[in-house]
Amino acid sequence: MPARPRYEMPDFFRDALTTHGVMDAYNARPAYQQNDYIGWITRAKLEATKQKRLNQMLDELKKGGVYMKMKWNR
Repeated sequence: MPARPRYEMPDFFRDALTTHGVMDAYNARPAYQQNDYIGWITRAKLEATKQKRLNQMLDELKKGGVYMKMKWNR
């Protein structure tokens, strides 16, 4: 199986995490989740979809215990 691509964190992504006060929650997530969020959001073709996905991630980080609309326990 080929290695999964590793995504660099875009500035808009970092800014959103900082602005919403969830950078610590993001950094507490496993590396695969961090990478999945970046890839999932940045692969969106439409800006509206990108924003919707970004908002979902921010909400999940604020709530905790949720990853990609699934229950998640540390």
